[in-house]
Amino acid sequence: MVLNTDMMGDERAILERYLRGRGFKMTKARETVLSAFLGLESHVSADAVYEAARAIDPGIGQATVFRTIKLLADAGLAREACRDDGARRYEHAYNHAHHDHLTCVACGAVVEFVDSEIERAQDSVYKRFGFESSGHRLELFGVCPDCAKAAPGRADRS
Repeated sequence: MVLNTDMMGDERAILERYLRGRGFKMTKARETVLSAFLGLESHVSADAVYEAARAIDPGIGQATVFRTIKLLADAGLAREACRDDGARRYEHAYNHAHHDHLTCVACGAVVEFVDSEIERAQDSVYKRFGFESSGHRLELFGVCPDCAKAAPGRADRS
């Protein structure tokens, strides 16, 4: 895999601005991690980003990748998505609309959804307690239809 800075456009500029504002530099390793992350879709673990970054630069270190993912999140380019068995997963944040997650506890499948009633209920909770919203993350858990068919009664074993 080759580092393709053309595909990074706005994201690279955002990260560079973020880094410069904190006295950091845009390094080749950070560009590699950004490219690897942007080349992956869905909900990815830091380990998956590390493997993708190593495909671009076999000499990149795991600690560098993990620290850079944190920078991507801090810069608003990535956000924590779902936690499967405690492992953090990340998804693209920049130019990606807000959504919530429904996760199957049996197979790990994730469905992204937006529900206007849930959004209104959250706004109501903010108002009721006098909070100003700075965002939210909602993840619901259950058993998907395929897993429910494969193991009837599973959803009842909570």
